[in-house]
Amino acid sequence: MHRKGLFPGSFDPFTKGHETVIRKALNLFDEIVIGIGINSSKTSYFELNKRIRHIEGLYQNEPRVKILTYEKLTVEFAKDVDAKYIIRGLRDSKDFDYEKPIAHMNFEISDGIETVFFLTEQRFAAINSNIVREIHRNKADIQNFVSLSHLLD
Repeated sequence: MHRKGLFPGSFDPFTKGHETVIRKALNLFDEIVIGIGINSSKTSYFELNKRIRHIEGLYQNEPRVKILTYEKLTVEFAKDVDAKYIIRGLRDSKDFDYEKPIAHMNFEISDGIETVFFLTEQRFAAINSNIVREIHRNKADIQNFVSLSHLLD
């Protein structure tokens, strides 16, 4: 049985916390699709091609990780790529409270696509993309929070 998971997000940017989730998920899944969701109602900070290049740089030697973009419901994209699982990272109980109802709704509208939660490492629990963007916007160094941060400049 080939287990494929979809790790969706805007990844604006893809942080060390996201890397933790992928590292843990690779222990359970044969293949992981990192799905960069494009939301036309949101303005991204980092250009899409920079985000793609950044994530590709991180996983260039990991053939089980693929990077794709999508503009639809996450569960519809999961069906398109034949992923039976949606992978989500949790930093704290607030993340769980936010993600739990989404997971239930996704299961109901997808005919059974499960959401699997992974805790990030404690040392990365304070990292969130909003804060990293604000640090970068103010010309400060983000390399403690984002690997290969030079690819985003």
